[in-house]
This record gives sequence, C-alpha cells and structure tokens, in this order.
Amino acid sequence: MQIIPAIDLKNQESVRLYQGDFNQTTLISESPVQQALAIEKAGLTNLHLVDLDGAKSGRPVNRAIIQQICEQTGLAVEVGGGIRSLSQINTYLTSGVTRVILGSAALNDPELVQEAIKQFGADQIVVGIDGKDGLVAVSGWLEQSTVKMDELMASMVAFGVKTFIVTDISRDGTMSGPNGDQLSHLQKQFTAATVIASGGIRNVTDLNQLAGLGIRAAIVGKAMATGDLPLQTLAEVNQNVG
Repeated sequence: MQIIPAIDLKNQESVRLYQGDFNQTTLISESPVQQALAIEKAGLTNLHLVDLDGAKSGRPVNRAIIQQICEQTGLAVEVGGGIRSLSQINTYLTSGVTRVILGSAALNDPELVQEAIKQFGADQIVVGIDGKDGLVAVSGWLEQSTVKMDELMASMVAFGVKTFIVTDISRDGTMSGPNGDQLSHLQKQFTAATVIASGGIRNVTDLNQLAGLGIRAAIVGKAMATGDLPLQTLAEVNQNVG
C-alpha cells in the first residue's frame, strides 16, 4: 500500500475540511512547508496537495507555497485544485510538481484531459473523481452532477488516463472509514487503471482492508492530522508493502 499524505491549502495555510464544506475548516498548520518537511523526515516519499482556494475559484491560488514545498523537499508532489488549462499544467510540471490532478475539468472539459495526456503523458496526469452516492461532484464539491462516477472513469480510461484518485465526499474528513465497496467496484471494473483511495481513512485496519480489496495506494489527511495515523505508522505501512 503506497501511502500519500495530504495537505489541503487555504489562505497559504494547511487546513482540513469536513465533508468538503468550506465553512467547516480546521487549521492544521500555519506552515505547510514545515509540515511537508516533517512528512519527508518521517521517511514518506509522496505528497498530495490540494489548492482549496483554487478549486473554488477555478485558478491556482496557493502556487507560491506549492513551489516552496517542491524546492525545499524531495517529495514526489501531486497537485490538484483549480487547474483548468494546459499552460497551468505546464507551469506546475516545470516548477517541480511530479503530477497534476484534473478534477472538474474531467467532466466540464474532457478535451483538456485528452490533450494533457497527449502532451504530458499518463504518468504526469491524474484524474480526480469526487462523488457522493455514485454521482460526480465538481467545483470544489460545491456542485453535484448527474454523471455516474464509473461512467466518467470509463471515458477517461478511453483517453489513456491510468491513475484515478477516487473520493467519497460524504466520508472525507469524517473519520468514518473509506467506501471500500465503491473503490473495489471501480478497481475491478477498470483493472488496467490504478484507483487511489481517498476519504474517511481512520487507521491501519482501514488501510489493510483496502489492500485486501486490491487497492494499491491511499491518501491520508484527517487521520494524520489528528494523530490517529502518525507519520511513523504511515511510513511503516508504506515501507512494509513497498
């Protein structure tokens, strides 16, 4: 199980939202850079960054902090939130980001995903599929669509997308456990793709359960922030399976 710690950025700070609600924000760290350095020091190698302000506004907002993290750590950084153009993707990838996550664009501008895969390759482009009750949510989870998550995933696989971050927003930040049924269903349906689990992960038991369902990577945010899954534990899980 590859463990990808998450830092959500809002107003240049690290925060956690409850079920994606911008009005239910908890401050985690005033220095996301120091938080990223601690993640690296613990022995973890990957980092998931979300520009929450960017997701809401439709343009990168916290890019300066993201660049600092890339410059000051050796972490493989993936970034999502408000990325809507090839030039924005290129700016991130040329400033040290390892891969870019396209979320709302997958639904609203599928041609962008198709062109991004052509220009940058499937290793550098990840599609984030966020949803509730099997339906896709967009615009920083502020809007619910009528498109089914597996339908969107099928169209993205056809474009050549190989990596998907799947988040059940009803569980994100709730510490209620991941939606194993949904994650397993998508991984079995799209065997050539990698489904990265996101949302609700509480403990090592959850991680083991996901691994047993064939999920090979997981994003951990809230449980890391609360100390339920300390960095050392995450590093051990990451190393044991790696």
